[in-house]
Amino acid sequence: MTDRKHELTANLAKVEDRIAAACAAAGRAREEVTLIVVTKTYPASDVRLLSELGVRHVAENKDQDAAPKAAECDGLPLRWHFVGQLQTNKVRSVVAYVDVVQSVDRARLVTALSKEAVRAGREVGCLLQVALDAGASERGERGGVAPGGVEELAALVAGSPGLRLDGLMTVAPLTGEYAGRQREAFGRLMDLSTDLRRAHPAANMVSAGMSADLEDAVAAGATHVRVGTAVLGVRPRLG
Repeated sequence: MTDRKHELTANLAKVEDRIAAACAAAGRAREEVTLIVVTKTYPASDVRLLSELGVRHVAENKDQDAAPKAAECDGLPLRWHFVGQLQTNKVRSVVAYVDVVQSVDRARLVTALSKEAVRAGREVGCLLQVALDAGASERGERGGVAPGGVEELAALVAGSPGLRLDGLMTVAPLTGEYAGRQREAFGRLMDLSTDLRRAHPAANMVSAGMSADLEDAVAAGATHVRVGTAVLGVRPRLG
């Protein structure tokens, strides 16, 4: 086993222990939480190793890095998630390889995703990124739709050809009423998920929590956690 594979094996085991402990503390089955490894800025060789180690979900945030990496890893049993702010001029490229876009936050992006998904003959899963630091009708500092805009945007996604409404995503906010209160922030996301599922029962995915706060996300009820540095460590970055 290479040094890097050994490192990733050990790191994955530690993260697995954390998720399992968080699930036990919350009275949840371990199978209720899916690990997404955030491979942004790390090379395709790491993605291949992760696949060998049983990882099935990886996430990227920049198309210019993700597209060639996904092409290099074509054929591996992976689901690719896009978690960064997505510009409409990158949508055609992203739709070619991504399974789920977790950062859907505006109508114009929905329209572009639908058009390209239909053109490519694909179905693309969509999570609405919720900005818990936004006002009633504003966007968050790191993108995202305000809580008050979720219902309207969800209806647009659900009615758009080529798209599948999968649920909600958030990033713990750095400002506003939830700053430094990750568990409360993730609890608010779960409340919004409950509301969403009344109209869209299948939209039951809740993506929240990263390396530093995955326990809070699991406690709140997240179905997916996005973990980068706790798995991949501090490594020389791409570029």
